[in-house]
Amino acid sequence: MAFPNNTMLRALFLLALVSAAHAGGKAKESSSAPVEGGGGSCDGGTCDITKMGATAGGKTDSTKAVQEAWTSACGGTGKQKIMIPKGDFLVGPLHFTGPCKGDVTIQLDGNLLASTDLSQYKANWIEILRVDNLVITGKGTLDGQGPAVWSKNSCAKKYDCKILPNSLVLDFVNNSEVSGITLLNSKFFHMNIFQCKDIAIKDVTVTAPGDSPNTDGIHMGDSSGVSITNTVIGVGDDCISIGPGSTKVNITGVTCGPGHGISIGSLGRYKDEKDVTDITVKDCTLKKSTNGVRIKAYEDAKSVLTASKIHYENIKMEDAANPIIIDMKYCPNKICTASGDSKVTVKDVSFKNITGTSSTPAAVSLLCSDKIPCSGVTMDNVNVEYSGKNNKTMAVCKNAKGSATGCLKELACL
Repeated sequence: MAFPNNTMLRALFLLALVSAAHAGGKAKESSSAPVEGGGGSCDGGTCDITKMGATAGGKTDSTKAVQEAWTSACGGTGKQKIMIPKGDFLVGPLHFTGPCKGDVTIQLDGNLLASTDLSQYKANWIEILRVDNLVITGKGTLDGQGPAVWSKNSCAKKYDCKILPNSLVLDFVNNSEVSGITLLNSKFFHMNIFQCKDIAIKDVTVTAPGDSPNTDGIHMGDSSGVSITNTVIGVGDDCISIGPGSTKVNITGVTCGPGHGISIGSLGRYKDEKDVTDITVKDCTLKKSTNGVRIKAYEDAKSVLTASKIHYENIKMEDAANPIIIDMKYCPNKICTASGDSKVTVKDVSFKNITGTSSTPAAVSLLCSDKIPCSGVTMDNVNVEYSGKNNKTMAVCKNAKGSATGCLKELACL
């Protein structure tokens, strides 16, 4: 999806643009002092939310108990754990703010259900700010209960739409892990990562209907050292979106579908966006997604930036539309404010061992800017065939410079 501005987002993602807050701007500042208090209400470093007043059943508001569990755990020294036992717990907005005195693990064995009362939210649902060495793990679910509010999403019609709450937002979080959990039916993005370093996401499941609006699986921006492994994502927007300022990103063993693919961008929507570089996507499968691996930038870009050192390898397409696409004239929903020459440079992009089937005749689309052509594009063993019967496999290449070896002859357009 095309995101709002960092600040908005932070409100949602600046990038948040969605994202939570990601939007633009800068996440709100917090004190550099550790959270005070805490520890006393927890048993031996373990804070069980049911012992702090949370009630299972999914009907009683347990926000206060969960927030107090965070305050206690973050204020305790050494290893601290917040236990969310089996059961359904209804909660409104949660603000997990650091720095913490020790290292906190959130053990999610039960399910947190987001309130559907939008008046409760100033921005996101679960927002984690300035915390290091955090672990979120378990077999439980963060259920955004999006179906109750998706009809209020107007972003397909206008840029300045009201951004609904993202489910899980990590801002200025470092050396942390999210593993094993399920994110379900977010109101907007399922996970948004902003100005973080060294974040590991593994064995996570992200699920929403293919027609749910702006329910990106995992979005990141202005972050480095993010890895996503062995994760299954099926949503109504990008399975993974890698926004401006992302560097040293590794995506391995991800299954995407339904969804809009694994995307870099969109790029150039806002001023002062930073470069995207050193991105690797390997051993992934895209199933009936509306795009495969994609780089997208606005033609009327407001930033001068570069996307480079991008490598795709061992990618299997299963009736994915637009399996390989670089789109330098991205304009979602035809609501771009103007047309013009892109200020985004795309270079040093490699596609190796990309195989399978395409639901569109154009298995390769390299639609680059005539003002700033794509350069250093290589295709090695790209063999994706159109699965339909009413046309033939083809490639569409405009203003792209590079080389192709071992590819299906119809795709060797470089």
